[in-house]
Amino acid sequence: MADTIVDAVSRALDEAPGRNFRETVDLAVNLRDLDLNDPSKRVDESIVLPSGTGQDTQIVVFATGETALRAEDVADDVLGPDELEDLGDDSDAAKDLADETDFFVAEAALMQDIGRYLGTVLGPRGKMPTPLQPDDDVVETVNRMKNTVQLRSRDRRTFHTRVGADDMAPDEIAENIDVIVRRLEATLEKGPLNIDSIFVKTTMGPSVEVPA
Repeated sequence: MADTIVDAVSRALDEAPGRNFRETVDLAVNLRDLDLNDPSKRVDESIVLPSGTGQDTQIVVFATGETALRAEDVADDVLGPDELEDLGDDSDAAKDLADETDFFVAEAALMQDIGRYLGTVLGPRGKMPTPLQPDDDVVETVNRMKNTVQLRSRDRRTFHTRVGADDMAPDEIAENIDVIVRRLEATLEKGPLNIDSIFVKTTMGPSVEVPA
């Protein structure tokens, strides 16, 4: 990991005005030379941050039986087929749930019903659930997703993602940024050449460029 990333994060933290609340640290990525009208060229990646997000991540699980019981220990909410059907009849409640939740997980057997009842709400928001196969451990899956962020550019040249909180150490945040940059360079059509610039900032603080 380059010292320049640690330096940029340290500056962003040092230059941020003092606040009486815990601030998120965000990364802004500016892309170039990509036809983002072509969905296949857009960024859409889930990345597990090695140092964690530094924030609470809201996760809802759709499950039944033993899986639902185990999920109750780690998820923010566990919903069964009846609740799913109720959400399908109440679009306002479904939209509120989608907006308040970072990630959804669902038993694979429920995915078809989720598509039918909630597809029009979750799909456009990029929040369709991660399918849980019969052999998957729901506790392990949810705990992993608590440290996961979504990189999604849609059709915009600039997109943002969370990389930590202002009470984390600069090198922890820098490690998260390094993982994100490496993933982008590996998945973009022209690698680093498709990245125009990258900036890091706290919620209310000034932006600091992260050197390439």
